[in-house]
Amino acid sequence: MSSASSVLVASSSFLYWIRKPSPFKFSKFPSTPPVTPSSPKCYRVVCRGGSPQPASFPDLSFALHDALESTGIDTSHAREARKSFVSQIKKLSDIERETSICINRCVDLGRTSLFIAAEDDSLISHSSVPLPVDAFLERLDDLSMGYCSHYNSACRSSRENFLESLEKHLYVKKGFRRSTANNQAEPQALDLHSVLTHRSGSAVMLSLIHSEILKMLRLWGLLDFDVEIFFPHDPHGLPRAYDKQKSKESDQPHIMTVQMLLEEILRNLKDAFWPFQRGAADSLFLRAANAANCIDKFNGFEDSGYQLASTKAAQRRLDWGVWTSVHFGDMRRALSACERLILLRTDPKEMRDYSILLYHCGLYEQALKFLKLYQDMKSSSAQNPSTDPVSNLEEDAVKKLIVRLNLIAMEEGWTRPWYVRNYLGNNSEPW
Repeated sequence: MSSASSVLVASSSFLYWIRKPSPFKFSKFPSTPPVTPSSPKCYRVVCRGGSPQPASFPDLSFALHDALESTGIDTSHAREARKSFVSQIKKLSDIERETSICINRCVDLGRTSLFIAAEDDSLISHSSVPLPVDAFLERLDDLSMGYCSHYNSACRSSRENFLESLEKHLYVKKGFRRSTANNQAEPQALDLHSVLTHRSGSAVMLSLIHSEILKMLRLWGLLDFDVEIFFPHDPHGLPRAYDKQKSKESDQPHIMTVQMLLEEILRNLKDAFWPFQRGAADSLFLRAANAANCIDKFNGFEDSGYQLASTKAAQRRLDWGVWTSVHFGDMRRALSACERLILLRTDPKEMRDYSILLYHCGLYEQALKFLKLYQDMKSSSAQNPSTDPVSNLEEDAVKKLIVRLNLIAMEEGWTRPWYVRNYLGNNSEPW
Protein backbone atom coordinates (compact mmCIF):
# COMPACT_ATOMS: atom_id res chain seq x y z
CA MET A 1 0.00 0.00 0.00
CA SER A 2 1.56 3.29 -1.10
CA SER A 3 1.86 6.35 1.10
CA ALA A 4 -0.43 8.22 -1.28
CA SER A 5 -3.35 5.92 -0.69
CA SER A 6 -2.96 5.14 2.98
CA VAL A 7 -2.03 6.64 6.29
CA LEU A 8 -0.26 4.85 9.12
CA VAL A 9 -1.63 5.82 12.52
CA ALA A 10 0.05 4.77 15.76
CA SER A 11 -1.94 4.66 18.97
CA SER A 12 -0.24 3.21 22.07
CA SER A 13 0.35 -0.46 21.20
CA PHE A 14 -1.80 -0.48 18.06
CA LEU A 15 -0.98 0.14 14.43
CA TYR A 16 -3.75 0.86 11.97
CA TRP A 17 -3.76 1.09 8.20
CA ILE A 18 -6.47 3.49 7.09
CA ARG A 19 -7.36 4.25 3.52
CA LYS A 20 -7.60 7.96 2.85
CA PRO A 21 -11.05 9.11 1.82
CA SER A 22 -11.72 9.55 -1.85
CA PRO A 23 -11.67 13.21 -3.03
CA PHE A 24 -14.92 12.59 -4.85
CA LYS A 25 -16.59 12.16 -1.46
CA PHE A 26 -14.32 14.42 0.59
CA SER A 27 -13.48 17.59 -1.31
CA LYS A 28 -11.51 19.09 1.58
CA PHE A 29 -8.53 16.89 0.73
CA PRO A 30 -7.64 18.05 -2.80
CA SER A 31 -4.07 16.81 -2.49
CA THR A 32 -5.19 13.20 -2.18
CA PRO A 33 -5.01 11.39 -5.52
CA PRO A 34 -8.18 9.70 -6.71
CA VAL A 35 -8.87 6.15 -5.71
CA THR A 36 -9.35 3.96 -8.74
CA PRO A 37 -12.86 2.58 -9.27
CA SER A 38 -11.58 -0.94 -8.78
CA SER A 39 -10.29 -0.13 -5.30
CA PRO A 40 -12.65 -1.18 -2.52
CA LYS A 41 -14.17 1.64 -0.50
CA CYS A 42 -12.99 0.90 3.00
CA TYR A 43 -12.62 3.25 5.91
CA ARG A 44 -12.74 0.79 8.78
CA VAL A 45 -9.97 0.47 11.34
CA VAL A 46 -8.11 -2.82 11.27
CA CYS A 47 -6.44 -3.84 14.50
CA ARG A 48 -2.91 -5.18 13.99
CA GLY A 49 -2.12 -5.87 17.61
CA GLY A 50 -3.30 -5.21 21.09
CA SER A 51 -3.54 -6.23 24.68
CA PRO A 52 -3.26 -9.90 25.61
CA GLN A 53 -6.41 -11.84 24.96
CA PRO A 54 -8.15 -13.70 27.78
CA ALA A 55 -8.15 -17.46 27.93
CA SER A 56 -10.22 -19.20 25.30
CA PHE A 57 -13.91 -19.61 25.94
CA PRO A 58 -14.97 -22.98 27.36
CA ASP A 59 -17.24 -25.13 25.24
CA LEU A 60 -20.60 -24.37 26.80
CA SER A 61 -22.53 -26.44 24.24
CA PHE A 62 -25.35 -24.00 23.68
CA ALA A 63 -28.63 -25.50 22.55
CA LEU A 64 -30.25 -23.08 20.10
CA HIS A 65 -28.48 -23.84 16.82
CA ASP A 66 -28.50 -27.61 17.36
CA ALA A 67 -32.19 -27.57 18.32
CA LEU A 68 -33.08 -25.66 15.16
CA GLU A 69 -31.01 -27.94 12.96
CA SER A 70 -32.72 -30.98 14.48
CA THR A 71 -35.96 -29.64 12.99
CA GLY A 72 -34.43 -29.24 9.53
CA ILE A 73 -33.56 -25.54 9.69
CA ASP A 74 -30.20 -24.55 8.22
CA THR A 75 -28.20 -22.55 10.79
CA SER A 76 -24.93 -22.22 8.88
CA HIS A 77 -25.24 -18.44 8.50
CA ALA A 78 -26.25 -18.05 12.15
CA ARG A 79 -23.29 -20.14 13.28
CA GLU A 80 -20.88 -18.11 11.16
CA ALA A 81 -22.25 -14.84 12.59
CA ARG A 82 -21.90 -16.21 16.13
CA LYS A 83 -18.33 -17.29 15.40
CA SER A 84 -17.52 -13.77 14.16
CA PHE A 85 -19.13 -12.25 17.25
CA VAL A 86 -16.98 -14.44 19.52
CA SER A 87 -13.84 -13.53 17.56
CA GLN A 88 -14.51 -9.88 18.39
CA ILE A 89 -15.32 -10.20 22.09
CA LYS A 90 -12.31 -12.45 22.63
CA LYS A 91 -10.22 -9.30 22.16
CA LEU A 92 -11.76 -7.73 25.26
CA SER A 93 -9.28 -7.41 28.09
CA ASP A 94 -10.36 -6.21 31.53
CA ILE A 95 -9.08 -2.73 30.67
CA GLU A 96 -10.79 -2.75 27.29
CA ARG A 97 -14.14 -3.62 28.87
CA GLU A 98 -14.01 -0.48 31.02
CA THR A 99 -12.83 1.79 28.20
CA SER A 100 -15.15 4.51 26.90
CA ILE A 101 -16.68 3.83 23.50
CA CYS A 102 -15.24 7.15 22.29
CA ILE A 103 -11.66 5.90 22.59
CA ASN A 104 -9.97 3.98 19.78
CA ARG A 105 -10.11 0.30 20.55
CA CYS A 106 -9.21 -3.12 19.25
CA VAL A 107 -12.83 -4.32 19.20
CA ASP A 108 -14.86 -2.95 16.30
CA LEU A 109 -18.19 -2.24 17.99
CA GLY A 110 -19.98 -1.42 14.75
CA ARG A 111 -18.96 -4.72 13.21
CA THR A 112 -19.73 -6.64 16.42
CA SER A 113 -23.21 -5.15 16.58
CA LEU A 114 -23.84 -6.14 12.97
CA PHE A 115 -22.76 -9.72 13.72
CA ILE A 116 -25.45 -9.79 16.41
CA ALA A 117 -28.00 -8.57 13.88
CA ALA A 118 -26.75 -11.03 11.24
CA GLU A 119 -27.30 -14.03 13.50
CA ASP A 120 -30.80 -12.96 14.50
CA ASP A 121 -31.70 -12.16 10.89
CA SER A 122 -30.66 -15.66 9.87
CA LEU A 123 -32.66 -17.23 12.70
CA ILE A 124 -35.93 -15.51 11.85
CA SER A 125 -35.72 -15.16 8.06
CA HIS A 126 -34.16 -18.55 7.16
CA SER A 127 -32.62 -16.67 4.23
CA SER A 128 -30.26 -18.50 1.89
CA VAL A 129 -27.89 -15.50 1.98
CA PRO A 130 -26.36 -13.87 5.06
CA LEU A 131 -26.92 -10.28 6.12
CA PRO A 132 -24.46 -8.10 4.13
CA VAL A 133 -22.38 -6.88 7.06
CA ASP A 134 -19.77 -5.12 4.92
CA ALA A 135 -22.44 -3.17 3.03
CA PHE A 136 -23.90 -1.83 6.28
CA LEU A 137 -20.42 -1.01 7.57
CA GLU A 138 -19.90 1.08 4.45
CA ARG A 139 -23.21 2.81 5.12
CA LEU A 140 -22.01 3.57 8.65
CA ASP A 141 -18.77 5.00 7.28
CA ASP A 142 -20.71 7.12 4.80
CA LEU A 143 -22.20 9.03 7.73
CA SER A 144 -18.69 10.23 8.62
CA MET A 145 -17.93 11.04 4.99
CA GLY A 146 -21.18 12.95 4.71
CA TYR A 147 -20.14 15.18 7.58
CA CYS A 148 -16.70 15.72 6.07
CA SER A 149 -18.19 16.88 2.76
CA HIS A 150 -19.96 19.74 4.59
CA TYR A 151 -17.10 20.49 6.95
CA ASN A 152 -15.85 24.10 6.92
CA SER A 153 -13.74 26.48 8.97
CA ALA A 154 -16.75 27.75 10.92
CA CYS A 155 -17.03 24.33 12.52
CA ARG A 156 -13.50 24.74 13.86
CA SER A 157 -14.09 28.12 15.49
CA SER A 158 -14.67 26.38 18.82
CA ARG A 159 -15.04 22.90 20.21
CA GLU A 160 -18.69 23.58 21.00
CA ASN A 161 -19.38 24.62 17.40
CA PHE A 162 -17.66 21.51 16.11
CA LEU A 163 -19.73 19.16 18.28
CA GLU A 164 -22.92 21.12 17.60
CA SER A 165 -22.38 20.87 13.84
CA LEU A 166 -21.85 17.12 14.17
CA GLU A 167 -25.03 16.80 16.22
CA LYS A 168 -27.02 18.72 13.59
CA HIS A 169 -25.56 16.51 10.88
CA LEU A 170 -26.74 13.34 12.63
CA TYR A 171 -30.10 14.40 14.07
CA VAL A 172 -31.22 17.11 11.62
CA LYS A 173 -29.60 16.62 8.22
CA LYS A 174 -29.57 12.80 8.36
CA GLY A 175 -32.80 12.65 10.35
CA PHE A 176 -31.85 10.10 12.99
CA ARG A 177 -34.29 10.02 15.88
CA ARG A 178 -34.71 8.05 19.06
CA SER A 179 -37.35 5.40 19.30
CA THR A 180 -39.06 5.15 22.67
CA ALA A 181 -40.44 1.68 21.98
CA ASN A 182 -38.06 -0.85 23.51
CA ASN A 183 -40.15 -3.82 22.48
CA GLN A 184 -41.43 -5.76 19.49
CA ALA A 185 -43.71 -2.92 18.41
CA GLU A 186 -40.62 -1.36 16.78
CA PRO A 187 -37.94 -4.07 16.58
CA GLN A 188 -35.91 -2.17 13.98
CA ALA A 189 -34.81 0.18 16.77
CA LEU A 190 -32.73 -2.61 18.33
CA ASP A 191 -30.64 -3.80 15.34
CA LEU A 192 -27.91 -1.63 13.84
CA HIS A 193 -28.65 -2.48 10.21
CA SER A 194 -32.32 -1.53 10.69
CA VAL A 195 -31.40 1.69 12.48
CA LEU A 196 -29.13 2.67 9.58
CA THR A 197 -31.99 1.92 7.19
CA HIS A 198 -34.94 3.48 9.03
CA ARG A 199 -32.91 6.14 10.95
CA SER A 200 -34.82 5.42 14.13
CA GLY A 201 -33.12 3.63 16.98
CA SER A 202 -32.69 3.07 20.67
CA ALA A 203 -30.42 5.28 22.76
CA VAL A 204 -27.67 2.67 22.75
CA MET A 205 -27.75 2.36 18.95
CA LEU A 206 -27.59 6.13 18.48
CA SER A 207 -24.69 6.24 20.95
CA LEU A 208 -22.87 3.60 18.93
CA ILE A 209 -23.38 5.48 15.65
CA HIS A 210 -22.28 8.74 17.27
CA SER A 211 -19.11 7.14 18.65
CA GLU A 212 -18.24 5.55 15.30
CA ILE A 213 -18.43 8.93 13.57
CA LEU A 214 -16.24 10.51 16.25
CA LYS A 215 -13.72 7.70 15.95
CA MET A 216 -13.36 8.17 12.20
CA LEU A 217 -13.08 11.96 12.50
CA ARG A 218 -10.31 11.53 15.05
CA LEU A 219 -8.42 9.14 12.78
CA TRP A 220 -8.69 11.62 9.91
CA GLY A 221 -7.27 14.40 12.09
CA LEU A 222 -10.45 16.49 12.28
CA LEU A 223 -10.96 15.84 15.98
CA ASP A 224 -8.00 16.77 18.17
CA PHE A 225 -9.54 16.91 21.66
CA ASP A 226 -11.04 14.37 24.05
CA VAL A 227 -14.78 13.78 23.69
CA GLU A 228 -17.30 11.77 25.67
CA ILE A 229 -20.85 10.81 24.77
CA PHE A 230 -23.58 11.59 27.27
CA PHE A 231 -25.83 8.52 27.37
CA PRO A 232 -29.37 9.50 28.45
CA HIS A 233 -31.18 7.36 31.00
CA ASP A 234 -34.52 9.08 30.44
CA PRO A 235 -36.92 7.74 27.79
CA HIS A 236 -36.64 10.67 25.36
CA GLY A 237 -33.13 12.18 25.52
CA LEU A 238 -30.63 11.92 22.67
CA PRO A 239 -26.99 10.84 23.07
CA ARG A 240 -24.79 13.93 22.73
CA ALA A 241 -21.04 14.46 22.49
CA TYR A 242 -19.35 16.91 24.83
CA ASP A 243 -15.85 18.18 25.57
CA LYS A 244 -14.33 15.87 28.15
CA GLN A 245 -12.41 18.73 29.77
CA LYS A 246 -15.74 20.26 30.76
CA SER A 247 -17.16 17.08 32.24
CA LYS A 248 -18.60 17.06 35.74
CA GLU A 249 -18.76 14.35 38.36
CA SER A 250 -22.48 14.02 37.68
CA ASP A 251 -21.65 12.96 34.09
CA GLN A 252 -19.93 9.76 35.23
CA PRO A 253 -23.08 7.55 35.30
CA HIS A 254 -23.80 8.63 31.72
CA ILE A 255 -20.47 7.48 30.23
CA MET A 256 -20.90 4.34 28.14
CA THR A 257 -18.07 1.79 28.24
CA VAL A 258 -17.47 -1.00 25.73
CA GLN A 259 -18.82 -3.63 28.13
CA MET A 260 -21.86 -1.55 29.01
CA LEU A 261 -22.71 -0.93 25.36
CA LEU A 262 -22.60 -4.60 24.39
CA GLU A 263 -24.60 -5.55 27.48
CA GLU A 264 -27.20 -2.90 26.74
CA ILE A 265 -27.61 -4.05 23.13
CA LEU A 266 -28.09 -7.68 24.13
CA ARG A 267 -30.30 -6.98 27.15
CA ASN A 268 -32.56 -4.78 25.03
CA LEU A 269 -33.00 -7.73 22.67
CA LYS A 270 -33.54 -10.14 25.54
CA ASP A 271 -36.16 -7.89 27.16
CA ALA A 272 -37.97 -7.22 23.88
CA PHE A 273 -38.23 -10.85 22.77
CA TRP A 274 -38.68 -12.61 26.11
CA PRO A 275 -41.58 -15.05 25.55
CA PHE A 276 -43.28 -14.19 28.85
CA GLN A 277 -43.97 -10.48 28.57
CA ARG A 278 -46.72 -10.15 31.17
CA GLY A 279 -46.38 -10.52 34.92
CA ALA A 280 -46.45 -8.66 38.22
CA ALA A 281 -42.69 -8.98 38.74
CA ASP A 282 -40.11 -6.98 36.80
CA SER A 283 -37.81 -10.02 36.76
CA LEU A 284 -37.89 -11.86 33.43
CA PHE A 285 -36.88 -15.03 35.23
CA LEU A 286 -39.82 -14.82 37.64
CA ARG A 287 -42.27 -14.39 34.77
CA ALA A 288 -40.97 -17.55 33.11
CA ALA A 289 -40.79 -19.37 36.47
CA ASN A 290 -44.38 -18.35 37.17
CA ALA A 291 -45.45 -19.92 33.87
CA ALA A 292 -43.67 -23.10 34.99
CA ASN A 293 -45.46 -23.03 38.38
CA CYS A 294 -42.22 -22.59 40.31
CA ILE A 295 -43.39 -19.62 42.41
CA ASP A 296 -45.44 -19.38 45.58
CA LYS A 297 -47.67 -16.32 45.32
CA PHE A 298 -47.61 -13.82 48.13
CA ASN A 299 -48.14 -10.14 48.83
CA GLY A 300 -47.30 -7.86 45.91
CA PHE A 301 -46.39 -10.72 43.59
CA GLU A 302 -49.93 -12.00 43.27
CA ASP A 303 -50.89 -11.76 39.61
CA SER A 304 -53.99 -9.95 38.43
CA GLY A 305 -56.60 -11.78 36.39
CA TYR A 306 -55.28 -10.20 33.18
CA GLN A 307 -51.70 -11.18 33.97
CA LEU A 308 -52.71 -14.75 34.79
CA ALA A 309 -54.60 -14.99 31.51
CA SER A 310 -51.60 -13.62 29.60
CA THR A 311 -49.25 -16.12 31.24
CA LYS A 312 -51.58 -19.02 30.47
CA ALA A 313 -51.93 -17.83 26.88
CA ALA A 314 -48.14 -17.68 26.50
CA GLN A 315 -47.78 -21.20 27.88
CA ARG A 316 -50.55 -22.47 25.62
CA ARG A 317 -48.82 -21.01 22.56
CA LEU A 318 -45.69 -22.93 23.50
CA ASP A 319 -47.69 -26.13 23.95
CA TRP A 320 -49.21 -25.64 20.49
CA GLY A 321 -45.77 -25.28 18.94
CA VAL A 322 -45.90 -21.53 18.25
CA TRP A 323 -42.48 -20.01 18.88
CA THR A 324 -43.36 -16.40 18.18
CA SER A 325 -46.39 -14.14 18.03
CA VAL A 326 -47.09 -10.44 17.93
CA HIS A 327 -46.25 -8.65 21.21
CA PHE A 328 -45.48 -11.95 22.96
CA GLY A 329 -41.81 -12.48 22.29
CA ASP A 330 -39.69 -14.76 20.16
CA MET A 331 -38.02 -17.74 21.83
CA ARG A 332 -35.25 -17.94 19.22
CA ARG A 333 -34.11 -14.34 19.66
CA ALA A 334 -34.44 -14.54 23.45
CA LEU A 335 -32.27 -17.66 23.52
CA SER A 336 -29.66 -16.15 21.19
CA ALA A 337 -29.46 -12.99 23.34
CA CYS A 338 -28.98 -15.11 26.48
CA GLU A 339 -26.26 -17.20 24.85
CA ARG A 340 -24.31 -14.12 23.75
CA LEU A 341 -24.65 -12.51 27.19
CA ILE A 342 -23.19 -15.67 28.72
CA LEU A 343 -20.29 -15.51 26.25
CA LEU A 344 -19.77 -11.87 27.20
CA ARG A 345 -19.25 -12.99 30.82
CA THR A 346 -21.47 -10.38 32.38
CA ASP A 347 -23.68 -11.74 35.14
CA PRO A 348 -24.10 -15.38 36.29
CA LYS A 349 -27.85 -14.76 36.32
CA GLU A 350 -27.77 -14.94 32.53
CA MET A 351 -27.18 -18.70 32.89
CA ARG A 352 -30.18 -18.93 35.18
CA ASP A 353 -32.40 -17.03 32.75
CA TYR A 354 -31.14 -19.16 29.87
CA SER A 355 -31.93 -22.36 31.75
CA ILE A 356 -35.57 -21.42 32.39
CA LEU A 357 -36.04 -20.89 28.64
CA LEU A 358 -34.44 -24.26 27.94
CA TYR A 359 -36.86 -25.82 30.42
CA HIS A 360 -39.81 -24.37 28.51
CA CYS A 361 -38.28 -25.79 25.32
CA GLY A 362 -38.24 -29.26 26.85
CA LEU A 363 -34.43 -29.33 26.82
CA TYR A 364 -34.20 -30.54 30.40
CA GLU A 365 -30.64 -31.86 30.46
CA GLN A 366 -29.20 -28.59 29.18
CA ALA A 367 -31.44 -26.62 31.53
CA LEU A 368 -30.10 -28.49 34.55
CA LYS A 369 -26.51 -28.09 33.37
CA PHE A 370 -26.76 -24.31 33.16
CA LEU A 371 -28.64 -24.07 36.45
CA LYS A 372 -25.81 -25.93 38.15
CA LEU A 373 -23.24 -23.68 36.46
CA TYR A 374 -25.16 -20.69 37.78
CA GLN A 375 -25.15 -22.09 41.31
CA ASP A 376 -21.44 -22.90 41.14
CA MET A 377 -20.56 -19.39 39.98
CA LYS A 378 -22.86 -17.84 42.57
CA SER A 379 -21.33 -19.85 45.42
CA SER A 380 -17.78 -19.06 44.28
CA SER A 381 -18.47 -15.32 44.37
CA ALA A 382 -18.89 -15.46 48.18
CA GLN A 383 -21.64 -12.85 48.27
CA ASN A 384 -23.61 -12.13 51.41
CA PRO A 385 -27.13 -13.60 51.50
CA SER A 386 -29.58 -11.21 49.89
CA THR A 387 -32.40 -9.63 51.87
CA ASP A 388 -34.20 -8.50 48.72
CA PRO A 389 -37.58 -10.27 48.49
CA VAL A 390 -37.34 -10.53 44.69
CA SER A 391 -33.90 -12.18 44.86
CA ASN A 392 -35.14 -14.59 47.52
CA LEU A 393 -38.14 -15.46 45.38
CA GLU A 394 -35.84 -16.08 42.42
CA GLU A 395 -33.60 -18.40 44.43
CA ASP A 396 -36.60 -20.35 45.71
CA ALA A 397 -37.75 -20.80 42.12
CA VAL A 398 -34.25 -22.01 41.12
CA LYS A 399 -34.30 -24.66 43.86
CA LYS A 400 -37.76 -25.87 42.84
CA LEU A 401 -36.74 -26.03 39.20
CA ILE A 402 -33.64 -28.09 40.03
CA VAL A 403 -35.73 -30.53 42.06
CA ARG A 404 -38.19 -30.86 39.19
CA LEU A 405 -35.45 -31.42 36.61
CA ASN A 406 -33.85 -34.10 38.78
CA LEU A 407 -37.22 -35.85 39.08
CA ILE A 408 -37.66 -35.72 35.30
CA ALA A 409 -34.24 -37.32 34.89
CA MET A 410 -35.15 -40.08 37.35
CA GLU A 411 -38.49 -40.85 35.69
CA GLU A 412 -37.62 -40.55 32.01
CA GLY A 413 -33.88 -40.13 31.72
CA TRP A 414 -32.74 -37.47 29.30
CA THR A 415 -34.35 -39.06 26.27
CA ARG A 416 -36.70 -36.52 24.80
CA PRO A 417 -40.24 -38.00 24.80
CA TRP A 418 -42.29 -37.77 21.62
CA TYR A 419 -44.88 -35.48 23.17
CA VAL A 420 -42.45 -32.73 24.22
CA ARG A 421 -43.26 -29.55 22.32
CA ASN A 422 -40.78 -28.36 19.73
CA TYR A 423 -41.89 -24.88 18.81
CA LEU A 424 -38.41 -23.77 17.76
CA GLY A 425 -38.82 -25.37 14.38
CA ASN A 426 -42.54 -24.85 13.90
CA ASN A 427 -43.17 -22.12 11.35
CA SER A 428 -46.90 -21.86 11.98
CA GLU A 429 -48.40 -18.59 13.16
CA PRO A 430 -51.41 -18.30 15.47
CA TRP A 431 -53.30 -16.18 12.93
